[in-house]
Amino acid sequence: MKKIGNTILAILMMASMLAVPADARKLRHHHSGIHHSVKHHHKVHHKPRLPPIVVARIDVSSQTMSVTVNGFPYAYWRVSTARKGYYTPRGAFGVTRMARVYYSKKYDNSPMPNSVFFLGGNAIHGTNHVGSLGRPASHGCVRLHPSNAARLYALVQQYGPRRTRIVVTE
Repeated sequence: MKKIGNTILAILMMASMLAVPADARKLRHHHSGIHHSVKHHHKVHHKPRLPPIVVARIDVSSQTMSVTVNGFPYAYWRVSTARKGYYTPRGAFGVTRMARVYYSKKYDNSPMPNSVFFLGGNAIHGTNHVGSLGRPASHGCVRLHPSNAARLYALVQQYGPRRTRIVVTE
């Protein structure tokens, strides 16, 4: 049943990518010999939210992350999410900030290389505790092998934090 739900979610996300013009901001019309943007000066229009290019899906029950780029599989990695007594937030999140080098202010100055933050102090980041990958071990962050964290960080940098979504499911 879970696989069917994930398949439906993937189909809906791909369909939403096709529903938005490649660059909706460049739509223009011609009026009185002068080019105007579709935005009218007397109305406030927000830029349309463009569909994500990079999607990192964390499955807490299997302690894995799958990454897609433009809907195509890119990577599948083991992770560590929150151990007993802690919690990794569930839901769909945007990237709030990034830090190539970061040290936890809350947990003994622990290194968090290639951090991609998605909710407050929660981040996807590299860990030196690679032996724990594949089982819950963190204080709430999503831990990755350092080389995989570097790959994800570079991918988010390449396509942009605004075009990246992080989805955490049970």
